[in-house]
Amino acid sequence: MALGPRLDIRQTQSLVMTPQLQQAIKLLALSNLEIEAFIGEAIESNPLLEIGDTAPIAPSPEPDQRRTSLEHSPVDQLIGEGRAADDRPLDIDASALDTDRDTGDAAGGANDTDAGGFGGPEFDGAFEGEARISASGDAPDIDDRASASTTLSEHLHAQIGAAGRDLRQIFLARGLIDRLDEAGYLTVSLHEFADDLAIPLAEAEGALALVHTLDPTGVGARSLSECIALQAREADRYDPAMARLLDNLELVARGDFARLRRICGVDREDLGDMLAELRRYDPKPGLKFGGGGGEPVVPDILLTASADGWNIAINQATLPRLIVNRSYYLEMRGASAEKSARGWLSEKLADANWLVKALDQRQKTILKVAEELVRQQDGFFRHGVAQLKPLTLRAVADAIGMHESTVSRVTSNKYLMCERGTYELKYFFTSGVASSAAGEGPASAEAVKAAIRRLIDAEDPRSILSDDTLMEMLSEKGFDLARRTVAKYREAIGLGSSVQRRREKLLSSMA
Repeated sequence: MALGPRLDIRQTQSLVMTPQLQQAIKLLALSNLEIEAFIGEAIESNPLLEIGDTAPIAPSPEPDQRRTSLEHSPVDQLIGEGRAADDRPLDIDASALDTDRDTGDAAGGANDTDAGGFGGPEFDGAFEGEARISASGDAPDIDDRASASTTLSEHLHAQIGAAGRDLRQIFLARGLIDRLDEAGYLTVSLHEFADDLAIPLAEAEGALALVHTLDPTGVGARSLSECIALQAREADRYDPAMARLLDNLELVARGDFARLRRICGVDREDLGDMLAELRRYDPKPGLKFGGGGGEPVVPDILLTASADGWNIAINQATLPRLIVNRSYYLEMRGASAEKSARGWLSEKLADANWLVKALDQRQKTILKVAEELVRQQDGFFRHGVAQLKPLTLRAVADAIGMHESTVSRVTSNKYLMCERGTYELKYFFTSGVASSAAGEGPASAEAVKAAIRRLIDAEDPRSILSDDTLMEMLSEKGFDLARRTVAKYREAIGLGSSVQRRREKLLSSMA
């Protein structure tokens, strides 16, 4: 066979993504606040873009009318130069693009968990159910902690610089402050600290004593018992009985109150008073200060009830209205004599037109997905979590004629606000649990969790419900679950076992 060059004709199929299409896909996954930042960057790089007046939010029309109105947006009328014919859904078959697509069982629901609890370096998790009881009472509210702007380190450094103190001791105290964790506990031993700085141990202890005088009381503690002891001393409640109680916190975790009474030398009533006092102290005093998180959630979609259904709208308060300044374009084009300048202006106009159109298409897609979610989960919005239905990304995608990867992008980092609160869109996608009720489909996992919580909240303190009993009671309500599944859901919502709950209720009754 002779060797030589030759020409072959081959026919292949490939998916070519233009930069504009890549940008449009990226916009789908961004939240309204991220879109606002993206628009700010686009305005800086494109002189033809500017922020227009935000249009008032009009009531959402009927589903059929809404779908019609979304297909004929006035933005398309602004797209000149014959580009309006390019208006088409941004939904594509991304099976060749997404190697890590979300599955239909994506469950974004936020589990109800009990916040707070004793949990210093030695006793994280040791208190089990009792830890949640101990964090209640007068402990700082979680909202106060999350909303704080000043960090613990900044707060302590501001106090340590007061005049009249030994500068060497202040320097050492600042070193200890920098070694505190976010809860306010010292993360290194004093021996290690003294060795690192080549100072006597007594100097390190003096610096730690200075840190212990700072606000909030309890920072700089090396253990949970020391943290509580510092707060008890400030409240003038640190007596020998309280000291023995703090030395035996593991007995509080186990609920061994008879042994505690013997160790502390008190009767049942006095022990109850001491445990009530214990609950008023903060086991993690540093968490009342900010650490860079705790940003409030801003909803992207607003849902309100109307006489004949639901009104769905994009939250325009966080979504600037982007417009193309065509007058400025004509003025600049008229003043541009060079061909390169005119070409640059035409390129910027095309980019501006595409971005406005992509943002408009993004709103259409989000509203379309939100409308289907509301339709599918109508029972939840009217009656609560007990009516939440199992739902998958594929079910929504098939209903609205889009690919499930598009639905996944739309529901990522998006929040819907309704009368029942603010929920991430992923919350409404939950797995199903078999139902034994005749004529009914599977029940939502979130509905099962809500039913378990209601049963446990209503249980008699003298007759705590075991997982087997919960399984039987749920079966009577139409939920066909195994005992291990009941235990899994109970733990997922932060509720302890029957033994732990019995100890909690005993501790509460004594206090």
